[in-house]
Amino acid sequence: MTDFVGWLPMPDGGGGEAALAADYNTEIVEQIARYPRLRDRSIFVGNPDDIVPLPLGPGLPAIREWTEAHYEFSGYVTGFDPRSVDREHLRRHHGLRDDERVCLVTVGGSGVGLQLLHKVMDAFPAAQLLLPDLRMIVVAGPRIDPRSLHQHEGVEVLGHVDGLYRLMAACDVAIVQGGLSTTMELTALRIPFLYFPIGHHFEQNFHVRHRLDRYGAGHCMDYASADPDTIATALADVLARPVQYRAVESDGAHRAARLIGELLT
Repeated sequence: MTDFVGWLPMPDGGGGEAALAADYNTEIVEQIARYPRLRDRSIFVGNPDDIVPLPLGPGLPAIREWTEAHYEFSGYVTGFDPRSVDREHLRRHHGLRDDERVCLVTVGGSGVGLQLLHKVMDAFPAAQLLLPDLRMIVVAGPRIDPRSLHQHEGVEVLGHVDGLYRLMAACDVAIVQGGLSTTMELTALRIPFLYFPIGHHFEQNFHVRHRLDRYGAGHCMDYASADPDTIATALADVLARPVQYRAVESDGAHRAARLIGELLT
């Protein structure tokens, strides 16, 4: 099972990185062609349109063409049914008031996003000038010590939050990294968000961004050029626009389970 296919070189990686990515993709293509029996079934967690319209490399097939020939598609798997999420109940549960707009900031389960958390927290005063009713909740996660984050008045810092999607559902807007799970959870919940793909991370910069563009979800930001004013302005902008995301299917897990179950009967 996978949610992306194809290693892609970053534009500034040069010819060496492009050759390395193409060589790796060639190895996968040739292995499957020579030993198709190695896999009884391959499942792509998503839909054909989620696949980037790019080739696997010089002389290799297009990623979508090859994936459609070798994978079944389950649709996306969120791990929860967005239709069962009671936003008003969750706001009361988390102590969020009706007269405040809550911005959730999270970088997922790794420690890579520490500097992004610092940058976003530094933007809070500028954001509050544009959005006086703004409240910010920062989730450090399991690998970032909340004590390592500097304090700002009006910014609440939490450690690991179990079932984070519930807090996402209760917030009004979010700022996150470019990981697929977090951004697609926000998409399914129809929450406006800014996302910062990790620099030189091909999956987040190509595969995830393409999928989010297809859903019309999120606003992509550049970490290197973003300063407090640009973050604050972008935050106010996404809050002002109506959410018009493409709906995320709620039966992806059932479809994936059915595809796996057919192998056992």
